[in-house]
Amino acid sequence: MLAAYAVSQSSSDPLSGLVVGERPDPEARPGWTVVDLRAAALNHHDVWSLRGVGLAADRLPMVLGCDGAGVDADGNEVIVHAVVPSDGWRGDETLDPRRTLLSELHDGTLAEKVLVPAGNVVPKPESMSWETATCLSTAWLTAYRMLFTNSGVQPGGTVLVQGAGGGVATALIQLGSAAGYRMWATSRDEARGQRALEIGADRVFASGERLPDRVDAVMETVGAATWSHSVNSLRPGGTIVISGATSGDAPAKAELTKIFFKQLRVVGSTMGTREELAQLARLVEQRRIEPVVDSVMPLTDARDGFARMVDGDVFGKVVFTVG
Repeated sequence: MLAAYAVSQSSSDPLSGLVVGERPDPEARPGWTVVDLRAAALNHHDVWSLRGVGLAADRLPMVLGCDGAGVDADGNEVIVHAVVPSDGWRGDETLDPRRTLLSELHDGTLAEKVLVPAGNVVPKPESMSWETATCLSTAWLTAYRMLFTNSGVQPGGTVLVQGAGGGVATALIQLGSAAGYRMWATSRDEARGQRALEIGADRVFASGERLPDRVDAVMETVGAATWSHSVNSLRPGGTIVISGATSGDAPAKAELTKIFFKQLRVVGSTMGTREELAQLARLVEQRRIEPVVDSVMPLTDARDGFARMVDGDVFGKVVFTVG
């Protein structure tokens, strides 16, 4: 089968370890199912894997990818859930200390076929396009859990999204806007800020800009570069939900005094459950939300999609068509 996979890793030249070529077809085994993919999508996780973060070198070669949608062995149209719990785990799979994501221990979705546990698929709504469905597995699921499960904010509240443009940020803006939140965003780039307004943000501010009002929650994926601004932007009792730290995880100031004095909550958030993915799919269908797609290209051109992400030239999701 055709796949995009990692054969080596380099922190300075991640694309040097990427190969788009043939890999063996996965073989079904008890309790697992082979999904014939129709579309897959790219995440920063895939670039980090090529940089040597989160993917052990002794597991190479590894097919990359967490996002995928296709047809399972029984002919059902499904969306792949990328969080794989350890054997015997029960309950919220994101809390399993031995959980993995597809492409960390088991081959991922940037391929014509993927083997996943039978419980790691959810029905794709019949009216939903493959491009929309494949966007939901990772960035959109992360955004859903951040906003609806972990923020504690009710519709009508004000939510700040740090760093407009990435897959999680665009998902947060679109989901929050559709659900009745007042969505604010920050951006270093005026053009990206304008696009954030077009997809549902109520207001956009320059990175680090003082806000006209304090917000109920901040959605934080940037990390060190925006941490102090996030703390300072919250009303007393507000919440920071953090799911990533693309600029680093060691801010110059931890802001501990402000956190305890203002009684702020800091909530970590990682991916989401299979049930949350099913809920997300239904919400996207019911509200007729169309995820922002930066570009669509065949899997044969996956290197071009990776290059766009490495260069930081992406707004929304990069989607690969398969077959």
